Amino acid sequence: MKAIYKRELNSYFHTMIGYVFIAFLVAFTGVYFMAYNLNYGYPYFSYVLTGTLFVFLIAIPVLTMRSFAEDRKNKTDQLLLTAPVSLTKVVLGKYLAMVTILLIPCVIYLIFPLIIKAQGTAYIRSDYLSILLFFLMGCVYISIGIFISSLTESTIIAAIGTMGILVLLYLWSGILDFLPSGAGSNAIACGVILSLLVWGVWQMTKNWLISAAAELIVVAGTVAVYVVKSSFFENLLPDLLGSLDLTEPLTAITDSNYLDVSGIILYLSLIGVFLFLTVQMIQKRRWS
Repeated sequence: MKAIYKRELNSYFHTMIGYVFIAFLVAFTGVYFMAYNLNYGYPYFSYVLTGTLFVFLIAIPVLTMRSFAEDRKNKTDQLLLTAPVSLTKVVLGKYLAMVTILLIPCVIYLIFPLIIKAQGTAYIRSDYLSILLFFLMGCVYISIGIFISSLTESTIIAAIGTMGILVLLYLWSGILDFLPSGAGSNAIACGVILSLLVWGVWQMTKNWLISAAAELIVVAGTVAVYVVKSSFFENLLPDLLGSLDLTEPLTAITDSNYLDVSGIILYLSLIGVFLFLTVQMIQKRRWS
């Protein structure tokens, strides 16, 4: 894993992607820092990080698009699939290389609260916690990006697909406002979402017996719960999907200086889920 990590890290700097990524994040953050903290006198650096989250929508897809798609296109993925290391270590090596590149601008960000302190009032603890959450959110986005990259051999499709998902996550709270609150519509929506998950299981396993059994359980369970207690589905989807708002932990620090530990758990869980899915997709291609 160490060799793969070093190779991937060096490749990002040899192709200038690493330098461009770091410069892009630091430059945009510097502009917002001058506007919010130096010109308008806001004492919180967390305002800057909240305002620059949209930068991830462009920077992360560029960073992750070639992680697996390029290897697959150039047929060099066969070397990885036959390497004397597990696929988990291959994925982790690539992932940690990209996380390291993200870590560099986040370390630079540690200087900005100190500059604010030198000018007057500063909230160092709150700002450093916001930098930590900003970094973890970026780690989640990277895990999503490498998963999308593992699905295709086109770097362009990988970049566009990742960007589309990140835009969806960025607009998540606004999208939830359009969701229905009625029990019947929520029951149908939950059934459709669970069925899509079953379809995903079938795509990975190609086992129709397991998939059919799972779909039967989904349909029967949804109908049974609705008949017995329909109120269970009222506002279920908005409340459930609302807990997946990735920007909420960061904005909680910005708005009320409150650290949401459940948000950190959510970030780490999503990272684990998407890395696991990436390993499974590559494993499927190895034996196909």
